[in-house]
Amino acid sequence: MESIDTELAAQIRSDIILGMYDRRERLSEAQLSETHSVSRTPVRLALRMLEHEGLIRRSKGRGYYVNAPTVKDILQAVAVRGHLESLAARLMSQSPGRHNVMPDLEVAIDEIDRLINVGKMDDASLRMMQAQNAAFHKTILEGCGNDYVGFTCSRISHLPMLEVGAMMFDRQVLSTADGIARSLFRLKLGNSQHKVIFEAIQSGDPVRAEGVMREHSNTMVEYIKVFEKRDEELTIKDLIGYSGISVIPAKNGSAPYDEVT
Repeated sequence: MESIDTELAAQIRSDIILGMYDRRERLSEAQLSETHSVSRTPVRLALRMLEHEGLIRRSKGRGYYVNAPTVKDILQAVAVRGHLESLAARLMSQSPGRHNVMPDLEVAIDEIDRLINVGKMDDASLRMMQAQNAAFHKTILEGCGNDYVGFTCSRISHLPMLEVGAMMFDRQVLSTADGIARSLFRLKLGNSQHKVIFEAIQSGDPVRAEGVMREHSNTMVEYIKVFEKRDEELTIKDLIGYSGISVIPAKNGSAPYDEVT
Protein backbone atom coordinates (compact mmCIF):
# COMPACT_ATOMS: atom_id res chain seq x y z
CA MET A 1 0.00 0.00 0.00
CA GLU A 2 1.28 3.45 -0.90
CA SER A 3 1.39 6.13 1.77
CA ILE A 4 -1.22 8.87 1.85
CA ASP A 5 1.26 11.52 0.71
CA THR A 6 2.40 9.38 -2.24
CA GLU A 7 -1.20 8.76 -3.33
CA LEU A 8 -1.99 12.43 -2.89
CA ALA A 9 1.05 13.43 -4.96
CA ALA A 10 -0.16 11.06 -7.70
CA GLN A 11 -3.60 12.67 -7.71
CA ILE A 12 -2.25 16.21 -7.87
CA ARG A 13 0.32 15.19 -10.49
CA SER A 14 -2.46 13.74 -12.64
CA ASP A 15 -4.54 16.91 -12.29
CA ILE A 16 -1.59 19.11 -13.26
CA ILE A 17 -0.60 17.08 -16.32
CA LEU A 18 -4.21 16.75 -17.50
CA GLY A 19 -4.65 20.53 -17.30
CA MET A 20 -7.02 20.66 -14.34
CA TYR A 21 -4.98 23.59 -13.05
CA ASP A 22 -3.98 26.67 -15.02
CA ARG A 23 -0.27 27.15 -15.62
CA ARG A 24 1.15 29.25 -12.77
CA GLU A 25 -2.06 28.80 -10.74
CA ARG A 26 -1.35 29.15 -7.02
CA LEU A 27 -1.60 26.08 -4.77
CA SER A 28 -1.77 26.20 -1.01
CA GLU A 29 -1.66 23.56 1.69
CA ALA A 30 -4.97 24.74 3.12
CA GLN A 31 -6.71 24.59 -0.25
CA LEU A 32 -5.44 21.10 -1.09
CA SER A 33 -6.11 19.84 2.42
CA GLU A 34 -9.75 20.85 2.07
CA THR A 35 -10.09 19.61 -1.53
CA HIS A 36 -8.71 16.14 -0.76
CA SER A 37 -10.05 15.86 2.80
CA VAL A 38 -6.68 15.16 4.38
CA SER A 39 -4.55 16.87 6.99
CA ARG A 40 -1.85 19.35 6.01
CA THR A 41 1.04 16.97 6.78
CA PRO A 42 0.52 14.63 3.79
CA VAL A 43 -0.24 17.66 1.62
CA ARG A 44 3.08 19.23 2.62
CA LEU A 45 4.97 16.01 1.83
CA ALA A 46 3.15 15.58 -1.50
CA LEU A 47 3.99 19.13 -2.53
CA ARG A 48 7.65 18.53 -1.78
CA MET A 49 7.61 15.48 -4.09
CA LEU A 50 6.01 17.48 -6.88
CA GLU A 51 8.47 20.32 -6.35
CA HIS A 52 11.37 17.86 -6.85
CA GLU A 53 9.70 16.73 -10.08
CA GLY A 54 9.44 20.31 -11.29
CA LEU A 55 5.64 20.24 -11.60
CA ILE A 56 5.26 23.02 -9.04
CA ARG A 57 7.48 25.88 -7.91
CA ARG A 58 7.65 27.79 -4.66
CA SER A 59 6.11 31.23 -4.90
CA LYS A 60 7.90 34.25 -3.50
CA GLY A 61 5.27 34.45 -0.80
CA ARG A 62 3.67 31.42 0.80
CA GLY A 63 2.61 28.35 -1.13
CA TYR A 64 3.41 27.11 -4.63
CA TYR A 65 2.40 27.75 -8.21
CA VAL A 66 1.75 25.23 -10.97
CA ASN A 67 4.54 24.60 -13.46
CA ALA A 68 2.70 22.27 -15.84
CA PRO A 69 4.85 20.73 -18.60
CA THR A 70 4.29 21.72 -22.22
CA VAL A 71 4.44 19.49 -25.28
CA LYS A 72 7.84 21.03 -26.03
CA ASP A 73 9.04 20.14 -22.52
CA ILE A 74 8.02 16.52 -22.96
CA LEU A 75 9.59 16.15 -26.40
CA GLN A 76 12.83 17.60 -25.01
CA ALA A 77 12.68 15.15 -22.09
CA VAL A 78 12.16 12.25 -24.52
CA ALA A 79 15.33 13.32 -26.34
CA VAL A 80 17.24 13.42 -23.05
CA ARG A 81 16.04 9.95 -22.12
CA GLY A 82 17.15 8.71 -25.53
CA HIS A 83 20.69 9.98 -24.93
CA LEU A 84 20.73 8.37 -21.49
CA GLU A 85 19.58 5.01 -22.85
CA SER A 86 22.22 5.25 -25.58
CA LEU A 87 24.86 5.85 -22.94
CA ALA A 88 23.54 2.90 -20.93
CA ALA A 89 23.81 0.60 -23.96
CA ARG A 90 27.38 1.76 -24.56
CA LEU A 91 28.38 1.24 -20.93
CA MET A 92 26.70 -2.15 -20.72
CA SER A 93 28.57 -3.36 -23.80
CA GLN A 94 31.81 -2.50 -21.99
CA SER A 95 30.80 -4.15 -18.71
CA PRO A 96 32.57 -7.44 -17.85
CA GLY A 97 29.41 -8.64 -16.09
CA ARG A 98 27.07 -8.04 -19.01
CA HIS A 99 26.78 -11.75 -19.79
CA ASN A 100 24.92 -12.30 -16.52
CA VAL A 101 21.90 -10.32 -17.75
CA MET A 102 21.98 -11.19 -21.46
CA PRO A 103 19.43 -14.01 -20.90
CA ASP A 104 16.94 -11.42 -19.56
CA LEU A 105 17.30 -9.34 -22.73
CA GLU A 106 16.89 -12.47 -24.85
CA VAL A 107 13.71 -13.50 -23.06
CA ALA A 108 12.16 -10.05 -23.65
CA ILE A 109 13.08 -10.12 -27.35
CA ASP A 110 11.71 -13.64 -27.84
CA GLU A 111 8.47 -12.84 -26.06
CA ILE A 112 7.88 -9.71 -28.16
CA ASP A 113 8.53 -11.80 -31.29
CA ARG A 114 6.01 -14.37 -30.09
CA LEU A 115 3.35 -11.73 -29.47
CA ILE A 116 3.96 -10.14 -32.87
CA ASN A 117 3.64 -13.52 -34.59
CA VAL A 118 0.32 -14.13 -32.85
CA GLY A 119 -0.82 -10.99 -34.66
CA LYS A 120 -3.22 -9.63 -32.05
CA MET A 121 -3.31 -5.91 -31.23
CA ASP A 122 -5.94 -5.98 -28.49
CA ASP A 123 -5.37 -4.28 -25.14
CA ALA A 124 -4.15 -7.45 -23.41
CA SER A 125 -1.57 -8.17 -26.13
CA LEU A 126 -0.35 -4.58 -26.17
CA ARG A 127 0.06 -4.56 -22.39
CA MET A 128 2.17 -7.72 -22.61
CA MET A 129 4.32 -6.16 -25.33
CA GLN A 130 4.69 -3.05 -23.18
CA ALA A 131 5.83 -5.16 -20.24
CA GLN A 132 8.48 -6.97 -22.28
CA ASN A 133 9.66 -3.75 -23.92
CA ALA A 134 10.02 -2.18 -20.48
CA ALA A 135 11.93 -5.24 -19.25
CA PHE A 136 14.39 -4.94 -22.14
CA HIS A 137 15.10 -1.25 -21.55
CA LYS A 138 15.18 -1.47 -17.75
CA THR A 139 17.64 -4.36 -17.91
CA ILE A 140 20.06 -2.19 -19.87
CA LEU A 141 19.60 0.82 -17.59
CA GLU A 142 20.08 -1.27 -14.46
CA GLY A 143 22.96 -3.30 -15.86
CA CYS A 144 25.04 -0.50 -17.35
CA GLY A 145 27.10 -0.01 -14.19
CA ASN A 146 26.27 3.68 -13.76
CA ASP A 147 23.45 4.15 -11.26
CA TYR A 148 23.03 7.82 -12.17
CA VAL A 149 21.82 6.95 -15.66
CA GLY A 150 18.80 5.07 -14.35
CA PHE A 151 18.36 7.58 -11.53
CA THR A 152 18.16 10.47 -13.99
CA CYS A 153 15.65 8.59 -16.13
CA SER A 154 13.52 7.99 -13.04
CA ARG A 155 13.45 11.72 -12.29
CA ILE A 156 11.49 12.37 -15.50
CA SER A 157 9.48 9.14 -15.61
CA HIS A 158 6.38 10.86 -14.22
CA LEU A 159 5.85 12.69 -17.51
CA PRO A 160 3.71 11.24 -20.33
CA MET A 161 5.73 8.91 -22.57
CA LEU A 162 8.77 9.09 -20.29
CA GLU A 163 8.21 5.79 -18.48
CA VAL A 164 11.10 3.53 -19.48
CA GLY A 165 10.01 1.23 -22.28
CA ALA A 166 6.88 3.24 -23.16
CA MET A 167 5.42 2.47 -26.59
CA MET A 168 3.17 4.52 -28.87
CA PHE A 169 -0.15 3.39 -30.30
CA ASP A 170 -3.24 4.99 -31.83
CA ARG A 171 -6.59 3.23 -31.63
CA GLN A 172 -7.71 4.93 -34.83
CA VAL A 173 -4.89 3.17 -36.66
CA LEU A 174 -5.63 -0.14 -34.91
CA SER A 175 -9.30 -0.01 -35.98
CA THR A 176 -8.52 -1.32 -39.47
CA ALA A 177 -6.85 -4.48 -40.76
CA ASP A 178 -4.34 -2.41 -42.71
CA GLY A 179 -3.57 -0.34 -39.61
CA ILE A 180 -2.99 -3.48 -37.54
CA ALA A 181 -0.68 -4.87 -40.22
CA ARG A 182 1.32 -1.63 -40.35
CA SER A 183 1.53 -1.49 -36.55
CA LEU A 184 2.77 -5.08 -36.36
CA PHE A 185 5.39 -4.28 -39.00
CA ARG A 186 6.50 -1.25 -36.96
CA LEU A 187 6.79 -3.43 -33.85
CA LYS A 188 8.77 -6.01 -35.79
CA LEU A 189 11.22 -3.31 -36.90
CA GLY A 190 11.53 -2.11 -33.31
CA ASN A 191 12.26 -5.60 -32.04
CA SER A 192 14.79 -6.05 -34.84
CA GLN A 193 16.61 -3.06 -33.38
CA HIS A 194 16.45 -4.79 -30.00
CA LYS A 195 18.21 -7.77 -31.55
CA VAL A 196 20.95 -5.61 -33.04
CA ILE A 197 21.45 -3.86 -29.68
CA PHE A 198 21.56 -7.28 -27.99
CA GLU A 199 24.20 -8.55 -30.40
CA ALA A 200 26.29 -5.39 -30.04
CA ILE A 201 26.22 -5.59 -26.24
CA GLN A 202 26.96 -9.30 -26.28
CA SER A 203 29.97 -8.87 -28.59
CA GLY A 204 31.25 -5.85 -26.68
CA ASP A 205 30.73 -3.31 -29.47
CA PRO A 206 30.00 0.00 -27.65
CA VAL A 207 29.83 2.19 -30.78
CA ARG A 208 27.20 0.03 -32.44
CA ALA A 209 25.22 -0.48 -29.24
CA GLU A 210 25.08 3.26 -28.60
CA GLY A 211 24.26 4.19 -32.19
CA VAL A 212 21.42 1.71 -32.66
CA MET A 213 19.94 2.53 -29.26
CA ARG A 214 19.93 6.22 -30.17
CA GLU A 215 18.15 5.45 -33.42
CA HIS A 216 15.73 3.17 -31.58
CA SER A 217 14.93 5.86 -29.00
CA ASN A 218 14.22 8.43 -31.71
CA THR A 219 11.45 6.32 -33.24
CA MET A 220 9.05 7.47 -30.53
CA VAL A 221 9.56 11.14 -31.36
CA GLU A 222 9.25 10.39 -35.07
CA TYR A 223 5.96 8.59 -34.43
CA ILE A 224 4.61 11.56 -32.48
CA LYS A 225 5.56 13.99 -35.24
CA VAL A 226 3.23 12.10 -37.56
CA PHE A 227 0.36 13.28 -35.39
CA GLU A 228 1.60 16.87 -35.41
CA LYS A 229 0.65 16.94 -39.08
CA ARG A 230 -3.02 16.75 -38.12
CA ASP A 231 -5.07 19.93 -38.29
CA GLU A 232 -5.32 20.38 -34.54
CA GLU A 233 -2.33 21.25 -32.39
CA LEU A 234 -0.78 18.42 -30.39
CA THR A 235 -1.70 18.57 -26.70
CA ILE A 236 -0.55 16.94 -23.48
CA LYS A 237 -3.69 14.79 -23.52
CA ASP A 238 -2.72 13.60 -27.00
CA LEU A 239 0.68 12.51 -25.70
CA ILE A 240 -0.98 10.64 -22.84
CA GLY A 241 -3.35 9.02 -25.31
CA TYR A 242 -0.61 7.97 -27.73
CA SER A 243 1.40 6.45 -24.88
CA GLY A 244 0.55 2.79 -24.56
CA ILE A 245 1.35 2.92 -20.86
CA SER A 246 0.35 5.47 -18.26
CA VAL A 247 2.59 7.25 -15.81
CA ILE A 248 -0.33 8.79 -13.96
CA PRO A 249 -1.73 6.51 -11.24
CA ALA A 250 -5.41 6.67 -10.35
CA LYS A 251 -6.70 7.26 -6.85
CA ASN A 252 -7.07 3.54 -6.24
CA GLY A 253 -3.62 2.77 -7.58
CA SER A 254 -4.79 1.47 -10.96
CA ALA A 255 -3.77 3.06 -14.22
CA PRO A 256 -6.83 4.58 -15.95
CA TYR A 257 -4.91 5.68 -19.03
CA ASP A 258 -3.02 2.47 -19.72
CA GLU A 259 -5.33 1.48 -22.58
CA VAL A 260 -4.28 2.69 -25.98
CA THR A 261 -6.46 5.43 -27.42
